Amino acid sequence: MKKTPAHPRRSARIVAVGGGTGLSAVLRGLKGYVAEPGGGGPSKPISDLTAVVTVTDDGGSSGRLRREYRVLPPGDIRNCMVALSQDEHLLGKLFQYRFPAGRGLAGHSFGNLFLTALTNITGDFPAAVQVSARILAIRGRIFPPTAQNVTLEAELEDGSMVAGETKISRSSKRIRRVSLVPRRVRPLPEVLAAIRAADLILVGPGSLYTSIIPNLLVDQIVETIVHSRATRVYIANLMTQPGETDRFTVADHVRVIYEHTGHSLFDFAVVNRASISPPLLRRYAAEGSAPVDPSLDELRRLKLPCITGDFLEQKTVVRHDETRLARLLLDRFIRPRAS
Repeated sequence: MKKTPAHPRRSARIVAVGGGTGLSAVLRGLKGYVAEPGGGGPSKPISDLTAVVTVTDDGGSSGRLRREYRVLPPGDIRNCMVALSQDEHLLGKLFQYRFPAGRGLAGHSFGNLFLTALTNITGDFPAAVQVSARILAIRGRIFPPTAQNVTLEAELEDGSMVAGETKISRSSKRIRRVSLVPRRVRPLPEVLAAIRAADLILVGPGSLYTSIIPNLLVDQIVETIVHSRATRVYIANLMTQPGETDRFTVADHVRVIYEHTGHSLFDFAVVNRASISPPLLRRYAAEGSAPVDPSLDELRRLKLPCITGDFLEQKTVVRHDETRLARLLLDRFIRPRAS
């Protein structure tokens, strides 16, 4: 059931939960509607945009820095900072620059190294993120769900256990359940405060087991979402992920989230109904990926209302069209509050 804020405001507070390219697209689409800090400039429909970004990555540059410097993996947070930055063409490109050569340097991105250096200077990864956000002049706020260095662990269909996001993603066996190590993980207070104040909470799109669910396993986050006055919206993935969500429908994704959280967490689901071009379908099929079946009848049985439409961007890869998605979120959940 859609919720109404206890004290309606003309502009809304949004919390977006996830990781990877999916969350970056959502943030990039919404940032132009976020009010400037201090209230200057023209009126905007979003007063605060907070991203809660998973920190369980253990591969690539992020994994190397995590192992060598004992810092939280910076990659997904770096991508979200660039997505929210006001100057993606200069500072954004600098933060995304990846060194092509150099002993110990090849493969690292400048942004990852910058965040690692700031963490060592400040002694605190969340503080380093906030300093970096000011340098990039981002339109919004970014937090990890926890300041603890956590590991993702998965129980597979045969009962075996796999530790580490990279190994989980590469496993050919179906995932039964994921959990965090340690089991009890302290949430960042700023994250809980943002959720309590939110009018709209967005979850997804993103890798189900390795980007979305890890955020929801941190202590108190799910309970705070459940008791929030916010409208809670799941943005469905466009494509299945090989080895992780093979043959999954949208309803399968939702059921897995409900099973892990112990709650029917969402008030709405946003589902793409546009068709993907045959050349892209063939390309993805060769990699073991296919469009996620909307499964609208199954979602109705879950009593989850759906908003469907064309949210597809088709170029060399399949992505959510950030502009159309942002307009849908604004028109359906934000602007009606101001009327």
